[in-house]
Amino acid sequence: MKEESPKAIFYALAANLGIALCKFAAAAFTGSGAMFAEAIHSTADCGNQILLLFGLRQARRPASPLHPLGAGREIYFYSLLVALLLFFVGGAFSVYEGVHRLFVREPLSHAYIALGVLGVSVVLESLSLAGAVKEIRKGNPGKSMWRWFRETRESELLVVAGEDVAALLGLAMAFIAVLLTMVTGNPVYDALGSIGVGVLLMVIAWLVAREVKSMIVGESASPEVRREVEAFVRGRPEVRGVISLITLQWGKDVVVAVQAEMVEYASGRAMVDAINVIEADLQARFPQVKWVFFEPDVAR
Repeated sequence: MKEESPKAIFYALAANLGIALCKFAAAAFTGSGAMFAEAIHSTADCGNQILLLFGLRQARRPASPLHPLGAGREIYFYSLLVALLLFFVGGAFSVYEGVHRLFVREPLSHAYIALGVLGVSVVLESLSLAGAVKEIRKGNPGKSMWRWFRETRESELLVVAGEDVAALLGLAMAFIAVLLTMVTGNPVYDALGSIGVGVLLMVIAWLVAREVKSMIVGESASPEVRREVEAFVRGRPEVRGVISLITLQWGKDVVVAVQAEMVEYASGRAMVDAINVIEADLQARFPQVKWVFFEPDVAR
């Protein structure tokens, strides 16, 4: 995520806090289980954004003897916590609330208030999702959203986009549930809406957690970056051939390890100088490459 991301997260935190307070008030006034589930969801989103802000701060810590490559990957840990929070606090509690209301049915009162709050929330969440999609498109032109979801190495943006999608779909389900309850007078629709919102949150949380887990295990740089880095090294006149090239995403930075066969040099010092030039040019061409480990070898 870009440097302005903390500011964007602060905006999202303020918006979700306001939406959560409105939803809690509407849930208390109307007795809607679906509205209460949505209020819990918005509260969980506030906690999620606080965790992301803290994770971004922790990821900026400099390298140390204990963590020689820095703490860039720490943001993955906090992104995983956010996914788990979305699953348990948002999803599981919403399902519990819906099941409870199936057995203890309470009629809705002033359902139009709940519909109004949900409608406004849909508009706000749509604007938030549009902003996230704009950021995604800016760095990934022509790539489908599903492909970006599978290939991105930006866990923060992945979590924010996942939350926005979950929020928008959940709001739509809650709106339909409250509307059906108001029209039919049957509170079962409200309870089912709460269960549906919970299941939706758990599914999206699982998808996000699966992607973040892969980053924690250790993923290469994005396919585009890896191809460009390899093409850059292969195209160097100092290199006869690339034997092995490994990239590793480390938060917002990238680690590159190259094993290559070099052209003939008059001395070892001349080869070292050539390698130093390649490394400097590689980092100038790809600013995200913070570490380069270059090993000259002979192809077998």
